[in-house]
Parts: sequence; C-alpha cells; structure tokens
Amino acid sequence: MTAEASIAPALSYGRLVPVTVHFDDLDALGLLHNARYPLMVERAWSELWQEHGIRFDGDWAAAGDACNAVRELRISYDAPVTRTGTYAVHLWLERLGNTGLTYGFRFCSADGAVTYAQGTRVLVRLDAATLRPAPWSERFRAAGRELLRSAD
Repeated sequence: MTAEASIAPALSYGRLVPVTVHFDDLDALGLLHNARYPLMVERAWSELWQEHGIRFDGDWAAAGDACNAVRELRISYDAPVTRTGTYAVHLWLERLGNTGLTYGFRFCSADGAVTYAQGTRVLVRLDAATLRPAPWSERFRAAGRELLRSAD
C-alpha cells in the first residue's frame, strides 16, 4: 500500500465484499448492465454466507438455510459504472425475522466511498420438502445478528 492509497472508511454496520466487473458485464454503451448489479450482489452474499458454512451443494434437503427464495427485490441506480475493475458490495441486514429477512445492499467503489446502486431484497427460508416458510437455524440467526443495521 502506498502513501497515496486511500483507506476504506470504517463501516458502522454490515460488511464490504470485493467484486470484479469484467468486460462482458458491460452493455453496448460500455456501462455495467442493469441486470448485473443483482447478480453481483447475490455473489457477494453467497461468499459471505459460505464463510459461515452456509451453502448450496446441489441437495435441497441438505441445504438448510440456503434453501430460500426471493420475495421482493428493489434497486435504484444512482451513478453509472463505466469501467471494468474492482468494486465492492456493502451488505447488511435490515430485518431478521423467524422465516424471512430483509437485507440492504450498496454496489459501490472498492473503498465504499461512492455508491452506484442500492437496494433491498426480501428472502424467505423454505422447507425443502413442502416449499413452505420454515424458521432460520440458530447458527444462521447468530451470523445474521452480526450484520443487523441498528435503528439509529
């Protein structure tokens, strides 16, 4: 790290997960395609949950907390991403319920200083056999509590 390198601002909540924008993520105008933002957010969440041992390995019955479905996705685009390279996704939980959760996200510069897009997504934990809502495990809830944004 050089003396000119900026230090990432301290986050008061959530986690900043690095992501990479590649040339094939850009649209015909050279902008990050709008459909790539949710994809990169999903990849960042997958990486974060895998750190806690929560992953899908092809068996829904064994997936546990990874067996979930999106109920709602909201995203706003604040500034265009016009270059390939390293960026970040700032992730946090807004709400952690018994069978559902709402998470917030920002697609941002690698240091977290510039926001390009932001939004929320609602997930519901499902029972693999019935596809009905099921409670999150205590292990998942413990990891999730670390990501909760306080109600300042």
